[in-house]
Amino acid sequence: MPGAVVPRPRQGRQGAAEKTTGRQPSPVMVHRAGAARMRDAGCMCGGGSMKRSAGESEQQAKKQKLLEEIGESWLPYLTPRDAEFYQLWKTKYSKLILRTSDTVPKELHQVVQDAFLTLQKHGCLFQDLIRIKGKDCLTPVSRILIGNPGCTYKYLNTRLFTVPWPVEGSKIKYCNPEMFDACKALMKLNDYLYNETVQALKEQSLSETKETKDAAVTNKEQDFSTCVEGERTILEDQSSSYVPRTDCINLKSKTPYNLTLLNYMDPLQMLYLKQEPYFGMGNMAVSWHHDENLVERSTVAVYSYSCKDPVINRNQLQDLRGRDPAVWHVGLKIAWDIKTPGLALPLHPGDCYFMLDDLNMTHQHCVLAGWPPRFSSTHRVAECSRGTLDYIFRQCETALQNLQDDSESVALSLKSLEVTIVKEVEGIHNEVEFEWLRQFWFQGKRYRKCTDWWFEPMAKLEEFWKKMEIMTSLVLSEVGKEECTMEQRNEIVSCFLPFLTERQELRKEWTARWI
Repeated sequence: MPGAVVPRPRQGRQGAAEKTTGRQPSPVMVHRAGAARMRDAGCMCGGGSMKRSAGESEQQAKKQKLLEEIGESWLPYLTPRDAEFYQLWKTKYSKLILRTSDTVPKELHQVVQDAFLTLQKHGCLFQDLIRIKGKDCLTPVSRILIGNPGCTYKYLNTRLFTVPWPVEGSKIKYCNPEMFDACKALMKLNDYLYNETVQALKEQSLSETKETKDAAVTNKEQDFSTCVEGERTILEDQSSSYVPRTDCINLKSKTPYNLTLLNYMDPLQMLYLKQEPYFGMGNMAVSWHHDENLVERSTVAVYSYSCKDPVINRNQLQDLRGRDPAVWHVGLKIAWDIKTPGLALPLHPGDCYFMLDDLNMTHQHCVLAGWPPRFSSTHRVAECSRGTLDYIFRQCETALQNLQDDSESVALSLKSLEVTIVKEVEGIHNEVEFEWLRQFWFQGKRYRKCTDWWFEPMAKLEEFWKKMEIMTSLVLSEVGKEECTMEQRNEIVSCFLPFLTERQELRKEWTARWI
């Protein structure tokens, strides 16, 4: 209703309406400042890492400033029930594209939804344990990563390892035929969403080209008063006479998705869901965030499937005066902007939405929980330059080149004690242990429920690590020898010690997580 567009005092939102329902005041009222707000930017449970970076501190400062500017009022947001909704969508959120379920092939719906249920039946969806401010936190959303063999995806300092989908030429042994069918279905969905993405980017470019030409002819701003009716797509079909500008369609935006992060949540089984803190949008399944560790300006595509609504008396629930609390929504806002209203887009079973080009960089999004359980498949172009098996094996090969492995002798030795080589080897040593081995084994044997694909390469990686442990001992041994001059010793130790110190600190932290 239009009332959602007007900022409202927070005190008023917990007044009469809540008294009539008998519900307690929203947690967002009680915890409107401090730690509850600090969690807002994290994808699931919040932000945080083993070592907080300067970037995270800057982001927290921005959030705090934003909260101070908001004061005691809600920011405005629009839903399709508001007359200005489509106008706002077209002018401020035009790179958010919706394809409703009736535009997706029925046979694709069937195999994808069967895949979701298969993964759930076999217990393949897990809550991730995330390290936040020195403490472990389970994500409210259960998930699994499926994608190209050997790929990983890191978020909130947790590295997930793909259950490989059956790409051509791969030899993957799945635990059962159903698992093969599920991964194959999601790869099929991946191909479909990629084709839709390419088409949407072309339409986006055509639309921008047309607006540029119209502006040049009329010497005035494009009239946006006529907007697309309905939710099928926010882009108008453009005449083929318009040629896309080469600078509009970024090549990286058209890179095929290399993995999908599947999510599942049943809101009614959750003891607590965070409240959306800025607009009063209600329960959140995923907090405001930018998706991280993606190729710059790459599109994110999402297939959403919420199960049948449970039988609940809607009149007994708090009136949010905006979005329907029974329906799942994706919420969007311009990052750190309090002037532009937010957007809450309803998601019905089988709908797909796309965040094109740089939308994930300029805007933040959240997922607003409805009543029924929901699956989603979020397809991404993960930044994998340092996140594939091929990469880490190459790193190991580089490090082990400094190990003199004489087959005729039992003793091992180092080829060089040059400072730059020692630093490189010890850096790789830490990377293998803390970015790969400990990340993989800390998550337990979850991957065995789907496939044993990862266990052989991880065993090989562990053998490489053992050799690097020996190389560390050899450096210490060489430094202690009498023939090593004081100058050489000081030079090696000064470059060597920071890696050992970091290794010791991280081992303590990881050990504490196991207890």
